[in-house]
Parts: sequence; C-alpha cells; structure tokens
Amino acid sequence: MSNMNTSDDALRCPITMELFRDPVLAPDGHTYERQAIEQWIQRHGTSPMTRRPLSIEQLYSNRTVKELVDSFDILLREKNSRFILNVDVKKKNERPLVQTIRKTIYGAEWLSNNNNNQSEIILLKIDGTRARHEASFYIDLSHHPYIIRTFGLVYDRNNLDQKDAILLLQEYASEGSLYELLQKRNRVPDEKILIHIFLQIIEAMIWLAYNHVVHSNLACRNVLVFNFDENQPQKTVMKITDFSLSQYSQLYPMTSDTPRKTLDVIPIRYAAPEVLSSNATLNVYTEKSDIYSMGVLMWEAYSRGSLPWTNIENDNEVIRRVSHGDLLSQPSNCSQSI
Repeated sequence: MSNMNTSDDALRCPITMELFRDPVLAPDGHTYERQAIEQWIQRHGTSPMTRRPLSIEQLYSNRTVKELVDSFDILLREKNSRFILNVDVKKKNERPLVQTIRKTIYGAEWLSNNNNNQSEIILLKIDGTRARHEASFYIDLSHHPYIIRTFGLVYDRNNLDQKDAILLLQEYASEGSLYELLQKRNRVPDEKILIHIFLQIIEAMIWLAYNHVVHSNLACRNVLVFNFDENQPQKTVMKITDFSLSQYSQLYPMTSDTPRKTLDVIPIRYAAPEVLSSNATLNVYTEKSDIYSMGVLMWEAYSRGSLPWTNIENDNEVIRRVSHGDLLSQPSNCSQSI
C-alpha cells in the first residue's frame, strides 16, 4: 500500500487515544468515542477538554469523521493489509530490539511516501511452521482498543524463500511494557490506577475468549503501555500482546504433527496447576488457566514487577507448591475487596 498517506491524528479519540469507531460531536467542539465520553460524563459531568458542564443528551453522531475513519480503515485493509519492505516501510536497523527463539522485533519507520502517517511502528518476524496461522490471528483480533494493533503482512522481496517466516507490521509502544513501567517507578501506582489497568486487560481477555482464543502467556511483560497518566487514570491505555501459545485455540485446531515439545515452553511462575501437571496436554490451556494467570499478573503489579514466588529459586519447587494448591500471599497494598 505504497499510496497510503493519510494521517490518523484527527481520527483518534482524545480520551482513549484510539481510532474512532462510533465518533460523536460535543458542544465543546471536540469529537469523542461515544462510549468513552458517555462514561466520562457519567463520572464528571463536564467536558474533558474545557471542563464546562456537558450532558449525554448533547452528543450527536459525527458522520464526517466516521466516513474518514471507515476510509482510513479500508485503506489499511486494502490488499489484505499487505506492505512491501523497503517500499512502504523499512527497518531502522538490522540489529533487532528483541529476539527470542521464534520471534524477532525490529524498529521500523514509514518511508517518504508514507511520512504523513504518524504511527510509530515495529516489524515482528515470526518463525516456525505455524507462523502464517499466528500472523492471521494477530491481524484478525487486533481491532480492539486494548490489543496491540497489527496493520498487516510485510513482504520482503529479498527473502521470499523463507516459507516458514512471516513479517508483520505493528504499532510501537514507546513507553515499553507494564513490567518496565513498574520497575522504573519508586513506588507502586495507586490502587485506583491499577484497577483501571486491570479492567483494560480483562476487556482484552474477554475479547479473546469471545473469539475462542486462549492467551497462555499473560504477564506484565506482555502488557504494553501506550499512555500512562497518574493524575488522570482514564487517559491510561494498556494493550496486551504476545499470544505465544494461543494458536492452540479453536481458531487454529491442532494437527497430528503439532510438536509436543511446545508444552515445554511454559511461563511456569504464571501458570495454573493443571498446566504444570506432568501429564498435561495442549488441551489444558483454557479460559480458566488464563484467569489464573490474570491473578498472578495482578499480584505482580501490586508487587512492582517482582517475580512471582521470588523467594523460591528453583522452578521445580514452584511447580510442586502450585500443584499442591499453594497460593501467592496477598500483597500488603492490596485491599481486601480485590
């Protein structure tokens, strides 16, 4: 899509920082996402921009912005949202930002013919026989405000023989992960802010569950920070990423040649007891195991990014304790209501 030159600055809600889905015009002259501004008015009764009184009855659909958003989205989806490396986008550096066994992340930038697009981007390379399935999964489920946005596939004309490798274009979270945010702070964010963050993660997980997807790798390191405002928590935006084992969902049924060794790649200190069982199969990954991991993530956030079971060095001992029903202790700053 080398002709893409639309700027999305005016197509984002000033509250959520997300592209509009149902834009409404308010008397203050600003356009907002309907759900976001209605929730704001219910809490504050004023405009988030001018602080003057505002009511839900004064909101009107902004058809002009809606048409622009639809056109922009169609532009992104054109040709299955496919881009060409060194034509539409390029790597900033051949040295990756992050590299694991199956995934490599490169810093990226739009080329001159796309320089009106202000979105910061990265290139995600996925290796393996199921890479194309996983890539489709990222694209199909990314149209949610709290899931990392994947713009589409990127073709590298110089590496067309790499049949088991896929390159994706994704939005870049310049503020890093929730884990990094917690680690660099001197104290844990107020519980009200944490609850706001938890609710965003839960909304994203509900969306995955609705689409019969199990995340299987939920942790603070896999929650990206797109905006953090300690004074106005409602402006904080988090998005989940790295669905590393979730291809074993109903979207991508197992095949007889699915490698059993994949089970060895388990985030042990975040995993539910049934996942850690010695006779576990791929079917143990369910919504329930994700709920367990969500609880561990919440503990991690309250503990300022500490490693779960931090007082236990041996992972096998963690497995033994979790399998016997032991639970992480309640952080002192976590209220009883949580």
